[in-house]
Amino acid sequence: MFADDTSADGTPPAGTASGDTPSRSIGPSGAGPTTLWHGRFAGAPSDALAALNDSLPFDRRMFVEDIAASRAHVSMLAAVGLLTDGERDDIVAALDEVESEIAEGRMVWAPTDEDIHTAVERRATELCEAAAKMHTGRSRNDQVATDLRLWTRGAIDELTGLLLGLVRTLAARAREAHGADLRLPGYTHLQQAQPVGLAHHLAAHAWALLRDVERLGDARHRTDVSPLGAGALAGSTLPLDPSATAAGLGFAAVFENSLDAVSDRDFVADTLFALAMSGIHLSRMGEELVLWSSAEFGFVVLDDAFATGSSMMPQKKNPDVAELARGKAGRLIGHLTGLLATLKGLPLAYNKDLQEDKEPLFDAVDTVRLVVLALDGVMQTVEFDAAAMAAAADDPFTAATDLAEWLVARGMPFRDAHGVIAGLVRQALDDEEVSMRSRRLTELVSAHPDLGPEAARLLAPGAAYHSRSTPGAGGPDAVEAQLERLDAALAAAGNGR
Repeated sequence: MFADDTSADGTPPAGTASGDTPSRSIGPSGAGPTTLWHGRFAGAPSDALAALNDSLPFDRRMFVEDIAASRAHVSMLAAVGLLTDGERDDIVAALDEVESEIAEGRMVWAPTDEDIHTAVERRATELCEAAAKMHTGRSRNDQVATDLRLWTRGAIDELTGLLLGLVRTLAARAREAHGADLRLPGYTHLQQAQPVGLAHHLAAHAWALLRDVERLGDARHRTDVSPLGAGALAGSTLPLDPSATAAGLGFAAVFENSLDAVSDRDFVADTLFALAMSGIHLSRMGEELVLWSSAEFGFVVLDDAFATGSSMMPQKKNPDVAELARGKAGRLIGHLTGLLATLKGLPLAYNKDLQEDKEPLFDAVDTVRLVVLALDGVMQTVEFDAAAMAAAADDPFTAATDLAEWLVARGMPFRDAHGVIAGLVRQALDDEEVSMRSRRLTELVSAHPDLGPEAARLLAPGAAYHSRSTPGAGGPDAVEAQLERLDAALAAAGNGR
């Protein structure tokens, strides 16, 4: 029985695996009907086959979707005259009861429940004899495809909302940082490069996440197609109305080809790709938090609620949340590549290999949900050290490009200007006193005949940051315009949900 280990939403407890499915009795002829396909076989399936084949431990989280699809199918069967109105109403009432039993943890799972479809039909038939007609004109092939599309559509909507929430947090912190004129060095090759506003840096992550939202929207569009009515692979001789079930389930379109309908898992791959990209973007945020919270950078202090300690070293405050965000990306990439490897060699139409689509998808959704919620909390509570960031951003060497461009504005070819400034940088770095190198660069610039005191003012604290004004740049004026565009993009993305 599974009655005691089912959560409120019908999902299996942590650690439940397919091998946890109850054993079924085996005999030379079986003790009676044990599967939806028992009539073809003289005996019951072996325990080994059942353990490998049964998917109930993980696919029962689709019980809401399975029951919704069954309601729509039953309503269609009545509309085309394959069920009476009374039979339809009785079956729907039975399905309502099954949904309540699973949701409330009252469902008694049977050893013969190899998947959520079998379990729902078995229990509905126990409650209502007419439910034996529920599978008319339907195969588990189009049934599972329908369930998974419904589940994926809902998961995409949920994750889209969570990602937009993180983008809102980043936008709010960016606006706060912009108001305080916070700046830090931008990096290439993890070397200090040019100063940018902290708002510019936070907004960069926000734009990346908005692309993830767009990708999820694209995946949702391709998910939003009803396969119900395709049957096992070739449709049916019965007068089914796939458009009616599609409309009843809120699908935007109906399948065009029954073979494709039951074998297509592109929408799962699309979703896994979108989630893998989200994981990569979240990982990059995590990596920066790890770096920035180190003593060597000292740019941020993580809130105690989003940090951990050491079991041995009392002084430690570890960025485990950020490290886990970074680590989970590999898991998400693995789910995508694993599914693609499964799909690459499958002939039309349905093959049992397709059962391997659900666990990676379910885990990817769960993983991204956890990481987004955690990083949203981190970004809401993290403290930025303005002084540490400004000290790094105001290093005169980060204004080297500005000096070269100052010469360019006065007619010198850029390659020549680059050489002049590079030579001055080299001379300054040759100073044996590390603490004097910045002052030495300023002196060299002031004394250079093509530069002088006017150019040296570009090396003053904050000067290089405030001078960056081109569209999309990291200076204050450009960032102000960018944040307005970010707010508009965020509002548009939210309205499009």
